[in-house]
Amino acid sequence: MPTSAVALALGAAVLHAVWNMRLARAADTEAATAVTLAAGVLLLTLPALVTWRVDAAAWPYVAGSCAFEIGYIVTLAAGLRRGDLSVVYPLARGSAPVLVLAVSAGVLGAATSAWQVSGVLLVAIGVLLVRGLRRPADPGVIALALACGACIAGYTLVDARGIEHAAAMPYLWVVLAVTALVYVPLVARWRGGGALNAELGWGTLVTGALFCGAYLLVLAALRLAEPGPVAAVRESSVVIAAALGFVVLHEPVTGARAAGALLVAAGVAVVALA
Repeated sequence: MPTSAVALALGAAVLHAVWNMRLARAADTEAATAVTLAAGVLLLTLPALVTWRVDAAAWPYVAGSCAFEIGYIVTLAAGLRRGDLSVVYPLARGSAPVLVLAVSAGVLGAATSAWQVSGVLLVAIGVLLVRGLRRPADPGVIALALACGACIAGYTLVDARGIEHAAAMPYLWVVLAVTALVYVPLVARWRGGGALNAELGWGTLVTGALFCGAYLLVLAALRLAEPGPVAAVRESSVVIAAALGFVVLHEPVTGARAAGALLVAAGVAVVALA
């Protein structure tokens, strides 16, 4: 995997962990997610128009990515509302690279080395240790996290092909704009306009910028490497999220979680060097 792709995926991991932590701290997670999504679309509008290039061949991929992105946003927000960041985030992010690698190699026929498979498995095992084996009080949290992981795998595979036919910013803008048109009205109906207004502010713009930045870095990495390795390196965000959970959200970090973090780091190194 090229060093530049590794750097881009690691940068995406940092930004992603931070914006998820910010959403987990929100008083109303779904409202905060909706406003963050809208802010991201607003921030990307001008750059997307200036760099506009979306070929006709990209639109089927855009449609697929929109479907997975909507599923991702819905399951992520619901999961963070019902469960802890240190439970939802590792399960969602850890299941994604395993699914991406399985589909890439088994269905799409992408070239995959034994080292890359080993690295992804290390990431997956490490993620489970970071998450912990104790069953959460709400079993539905696990289902939401795994569904979120499936959506992540879906849009990663779709975007890896779609980005070949479009510039990164307009591609992302279209996907997020469609997602916002679906999700924001739903949240307004569920939570009410007052909940959305309460989440407006500079902090929302910052979170929206982090959200878009993480996605753009992943798209850039997918131009340089296969989706399986990119997804695996990207999941180093689990370690960052665990650290943020401990330092900012005051969640406990057990020996198993520390060991899991080391396994994630080792898996990332294996994938990066393969």
